[in-house]
Order: sequence, then structure tokens, then C-alpha cells
Amino acid sequence: MQQSYGVLGGIAVSLLAALCLVVAPTVQAQDGRTIRCESSNGKFNRCAMPWRDAQLARQESKGACVRDQSWGVDRQGLWVDRGCRGLFAEADRGRPGYGGPGGGWQPGPDWNRQIRLQCDSNQKRYQMCQVDLGRQGRARLVKQMSDTRCTEGYSWGWNRAGVWVNHGCRGQFVIDRRW
Repeated sequence: MQQSYGVLGGIAVSLLAALCLVVAPTVQAQDGRTIRCESSNGKFNRCAMPWRDAQLARQESKGACVRDQSWGVDRQGLWVDRGCRGLFAEADRGRPGYGGPGGGWQPGPDWNRQIRLQCDSNQKRYQMCQVDLGRQGRARLVKQMSDTRCTEGYSWGWNRAGVWVNHGCRGQFVIDRRW
């Protein structure tokens, strides 16, 4: 009787192991410095990573791997989608968190940059177009799209939360986002 429990237990363990292999996505092959992450059949997939940020070290798929489109990093880790498969490594540039020149908290990479947006006051109503300008950012009107004059402080303006328009002002704005 004990031998039949041993055989049944062995079969159960084997089935459980096989099930784990079938259910677990092909996620990671870690060598301590890189992580392989792939989007099987073009589907979204997540991979755990030991870093705050990653960079694509080697693309292994025919489909494009474009950051923030077919792969990216968020609070839950590395993600891939749309057939992207690749080898990822720790990002060696301007990681988010404490440190870096100047000390104190710094936002992540690609923060200090220009952003273009259009903001419209439809039917002459107030409209807030949200975009984080950062602590030292600013907004500039680069092209007026309305017949109504756009005057800073009256029909358009900005604060850290974004650009606002009013009184029929419609325009294209450039955000100089700075931390």
C-alpha cells in the first residue's frame, strides 16, 4: 500500500511540474545581468526584473521592439507586447530615484524634454490640458489656431499641472519640461 502512494505521489508531482511548464509563460532567462522577455503570439506579457529601469540589449524578434509601444517598464516590472522579444539589461543612464547630480529625488530618464500639444477653448469655455511641467518647466504658444487672439494670462496660461485656455483661444503649445 505504501508503494502505491509513492507511485501516485510521484505521478502527481510529475503532472504538477508539467502543468507549471505549460501554464508559466516563457518569461525570463537570467544570467544576473540580462533578462529575456517575450511576447508570445503577440500577447502582452510581464517579466520581473531586479532593477528600476531597463534597456533593450538585444532584439530577438522580427517584430519591432519600441520602448513605450511594444515594451516598457512600470511599477510592476518589465512588460512586452505585439511580438517583441528581447534581452534586456539594467539601464545605465539617469535612473529614477535618489542620486545623480544635484542630489535629492530625480524623475526618470527622458524627463527633461519638449512636449508639443494642442489645447482648444471650444465654445469660448475654459479648458485645462493636463501635462506635468515639472518644477522648473514652462509653456510657450508656438502657433495660434483660432481667430480669437490668445493672450497669456487672459486667454491662456500654464501652471505645473498643464496649459489652460479660455475665451476661444486655440493653439499649439510647446512644453519645456524641466525638473
